[in-house]
Amino acid sequence: MSTEEYRKEQQFIYELYARLDHLRGQAEAAVRSALKDMGTGFQARLERDVLVAEQSGLLAAFDAGENGLCFGRLEFRDGRDHHIGRIGIREDDEERTPLVVDWRADIARPFYLATGYEPMGLRRRRHITTKGRDVTALHDEILDLTDTTRTGHEHRDADEVLLAALDAARTGRMSDIVQTIQAEQDRIIRAPHQGVLVVEGGPGTGKTAVALHRAAYLLYAYREQLARRAVLIVGPNPGFLGYIGEVLPALGETGVLLATMGELFPGVRATGTDSPEAAEIKGRAGMADVLARALRDRQTVPPTEAPIEIDHDDYGTLLLDRNMAEDARWDARGTGLPHNLARPRFAFRIIDALTDQLTERLGGDPFGGPNLLDPADITQMRKEIAASPHVHAAVEELWPTLTPQAFLADFLAEPDGYLADGEAEFVRRAGGPWTEADVPLLDEAAELLGEDDTAARAAAERERSARIAYAQGVLDVSYASRTYEFEDEESEVLGAHDIIDAERFAERHEEADHRSAAERAAADRTWAFGHVIVDEAQELSAMAWRLLMRRVPTRSMTLVGDPAQTGDAAGCGSWQDILGPYVGDRFEHVRLGVNYRTPAEIMEVAAAVRRAEDPDFVPPRSVRATGVAPWETTTDDLAAGVAAAVRREQPAEGRLAVIAPAGRLEEIGRALPGAAHGPDPDLTRPVVLLEPRQAKGLEFDTVIVADPDAIRSGGPHGVNDLYVALTRATQRLGVVRPAG
Repeated sequence: MSTEEYRKEQQFIYELYARLDHLRGQAEAAVRSALKDMGTGFQARLERDVLVAEQSGLLAAFDAGENGLCFGRLEFRDGRDHHIGRIGIREDDEERTPLVVDWRADIARPFYLATGYEPMGLRRRRHITTKGRDVTALHDEILDLTDTTRTGHEHRDADEVLLAALDAARTGRMSDIVQTIQAEQDRIIRAPHQGVLVVEGGPGTGKTAVALHRAAYLLYAYREQLARRAVLIVGPNPGFLGYIGEVLPALGETGVLLATMGELFPGVRATGTDSPEAAEIKGRAGMADVLARALRDRQTVPPTEAPIEIDHDDYGTLLLDRNMAEDARWDARGTGLPHNLARPRFAFRIIDALTDQLTERLGGDPFGGPNLLDPADITQMRKEIAASPHVHAAVEELWPTLTPQAFLADFLAEPDGYLADGEAEFVRRAGGPWTEADVPLLDEAAELLGEDDTAARAAAERERSARIAYAQGVLDVSYASRTYEFEDEESEVLGAHDIIDAERFAERHEEADHRSAAERAAADRTWAFGHVIVDEAQELSAMAWRLLMRRVPTRSMTLVGDPAQTGDAAGCGSWQDILGPYVGDRFEHVRLGVNYRTPAEIMEVAAAVRRAEDPDFVPPRSVRATGVAPWETTTDDLAAGVAAAVRREQPAEGRLAVIAPAGRLEEIGRALPGAAHGPDPDLTRPVVLLEPRQAKGLEFDTVIVADPDAIRSGGPHGVNDLYVALTRATQRLGVVRPAG
């Protein structure tokens, strides 16, 4: 390619990278200077840390945008033109002239939306393909048909760039689609962030890519608001999060928290596995009432009088009876506070009742005369009763201090009486790791229990008072040591005590929290996110939605999924069932109907599986066909048959996935010693072995589905799992069935 247009674009790309290298050098120099030259005082350390964080963020953005930095050019009929890229870069002049416009800027929208019918002021749209820093192709689209100027890079097929991206070999990591965003996707990406947006679409429609680019757009358009509150992206499993993990950094965004449902309770990482029956039971909305009932049963009263020894020679034994405890329990529950926060009220009522009992015994007149004890005596008795370890033990037995983990573990060990006949056995568990279905229950328990932070707040206040006292001492020394050389004149010399008081001085020396908003959010169960994106949203249980809604009280959410792919037994499936309890029908629902991943030949096979159960099922429309029909074979030895198929079908470049029933993974894995498999497989390996749930949201060049009938019959939504397995391939699909 040696045209003048090509040389112009290549020269621009070289100059662009030179500017990027200059900016990178400035950032690196700023970091080196900060680390070397700044002082050791607290304020100097704080300024250094802030500067290093800012410059390091710039370096990360530069590195992320390095690949395919500029991918397009817009030429307007009024003579303006703009290059479009992954990140915005400006000239180092007074006007800060844009060299490359960020793809999220409003001026870039015609790159995605303009058509010959509605050119949006454009005469030409150019796609620029690069490899490293070299231009490899130009693709021009004429949008103003009255313009007769031609460059020699016009193409008849307007979808050539898109189709080239779809046909490219997979790497085991999702790539951004910023160069090939389609009009229907752009409208969703740039939708306002307020309220709930549901994006539904079948396999290959780009739901996940749209959600990730929407996160990048929202962080660009609402930077100040969302950088402070952070964006949460919830994915179905760790492998999926690894698969999508490079998309947002490539778009210059690193301040997003990616997590599975099993990671949304700080301090807990769910590694256990539930049976489908247990997951379904734990996921029911009614479990909130079940846990509330179980907690109320932990607030007990003694069946008979309970003797309490007080360590005082004159007090003897006090009696804690049922009526006394019931009155205290009624009063504590009446506060409406969570269990642990209401416990002090219960304890105070018990202490008051025992004090009244002792007062009557030692100083009361049985004939109604005056009490022989003065208020100071009664106050002293109350203090001694409150300090008694026996009283503490009695209160702890009747109204125990509980953690979510301890409470839920006790419930799961003995769920009898709270679940319907036969269901308790499914969820009964004594010990073992937490499961993903347990995490929403832990969160519910935390809400019911509350956290009594009285002691922590008291300790913090004591520490703060000590800092203020120390600061006051420093200021006093400063005042005492000031010069009195001008004491007979009105001095204009200011001391430290003249411009700052002890409290403000102490606050300036508090240790700052330099964690990002996403890092702080990950450690704080009560954090309220600015926006939440949920992928494979149809899979989440009703209890999981209770957890998520607590994380986003503003209900600023983007939910993406496909009810036809629901595989989890506890999945809600219907969007109205999911959102009705929280927003009624006040949500926007859009549907993506074009399948960019799955060739028409493969989609026809997958759709037939769904139509066997739902004759009215309509699959998304595939944009391409490969001319390669899916194949099927039968074998007496499933593992050996799969291994032979892998050797035959493995592409020279790209990735192959074997998708098999969970119960046959170990057997097949032994026949594929080089394949990546397990709870969190390395998807960048040439061959990956997965069960259908692990394959959700992923794509591979070639897919081999093993024992499809076992997948179909493996659970309550087995047909959906098989549909998922059959729609992961971008090029070739094979099916291996066991004989018999």
